[in-house]
Amino acid sequence: MILNFESSILNPTRHIFPSPGFDHYWKHGRGRKIIRKINSVPDKAEIDQHIPKLLEVDLLADDVINEVYFKLGFVEADKMVNTALEKGIDSIDAPQSLKKLFAQAETIPQWLERKKVEAGAAFCRRTGIFSLIVLRNYCLMGGYESSAINKPLIFTGALKKGAAKRMAETIEFWVNVTGEDALERNNIGFKSAIKVRLMHAFARVSILQKTDWKNSEWGMPINMWDMVATNLGFSLAYVSGLRDLGFRPTEEELNGLFHLWKYIGYLLGIPAAYLPDDEETAIRELYKWTITQPPADEDTRSLAHALAYEPMLSSFPKKKWQRKALINIHLAYNHFFLGKRSCKTMGLRNTWINFYPYVVSGIKRTHEVFVLSSDSFRKKTEVKGRKFQVRIKDLFMEGHAGALSAHGRRD
Repeated sequence: MILNFESSILNPTRHIFPSPGFDHYWKHGRGRKIIRKINSVPDKAEIDQHIPKLLEVDLLADDVINEVYFKLGFVEADKMVNTALEKGIDSIDAPQSLKKLFAQAETIPQWLERKKVEAGAAFCRRTGIFSLIVLRNYCLMGGYESSAINKPLIFTGALKKGAAKRMAETIEFWVNVTGEDALERNNIGFKSAIKVRLMHAFARVSILQKTDWKNSEWGMPINMWDMVATNLGFSLAYVSGLRDLGFRPTEEELNGLFHLWKYIGYLLGIPAAYLPDDEETAIRELYKWTITQPPADEDTRSLAHALAYEPMLSSFPKKKWQRKALINIHLAYNHFFLGKRSCKTMGLRNTWINFYPYVVSGIKRTHEVFVLSSDSFRKKTEVKGRKFQVRIKDLFMEGHAGALSAHGRRD
């Protein structure tokens, strides 16, 4: 399923300890509140055991890219995959690599509990637009403080394609996988996960074959440790950001959230054993990854700048002054979640509206009292929140349809 690529030889130079930026985050930033929830902080010896994951990849998906996409061409291969997703793998004359990938993805793991998956997804839906705010301004922007995990974006030309395209695709994926029963075999979330898995593999194989990527410096592109870190961004960092905004997930919602992303990670090709079942384990895993990350460089600062000013290239809001105001609101959230030091490191300017997230946090804390006191009110909040999320997704997809179609594929 995975490949330990030259792990006995290579120790990628990206692996440092301790990371200057993230060490500050855990000791003096918002990470202080998170790290207090674990009994002991992982030491260097424990952390170094994860180095081989920097050289592990999803071989099943890579085989599909080499045997299907590169032989048939992207358009024809994509048609084959889409047919298999819609009508089943047995409906086509599929190569062995594609059959193996579908067999693995369609095998329901014994640990899966659908009720817990739905509890996690329902929490995502009830947080409405604030989910997307946290994902954009904390999870995604915060990840740019690591130069290593973002190198594949540079090698695939993410700066040229633009932050708007990546935002649209990220929101589309997240909304698709958090819908009600979305991860059932024939539903949109399952199909989206398989497509993203193959997108990752296409990018990885293309980078290795067509660029001067150096495993000795960065590890394998889109490797397993970075995949786990991304998964933790959608679960642990996500819920931490929502808590800062005043949300109070119940124990059922919290356990469901980690179970949801464990299953999504499984569908994306990450070994289930690498993914946490609970918050304490997630904190330990996120700490171990972040504390070894090289700081932001010019590439990631460029990515951060592109994301910060993405609204100016969008078709919504309609008026220019509204888009400028939205930039300031996003920057305020960046400072709220990431802190002054990280924002300065990534070149994110201060803004006069920095107080705004604190006002929102106060309002949401009060609102949560009503949500958690009534099941019917919580359900109404979930329905309303989902409508907001779908509407935002549609706006992004409509606004950037030209950019998406111009590239002809999501790579």
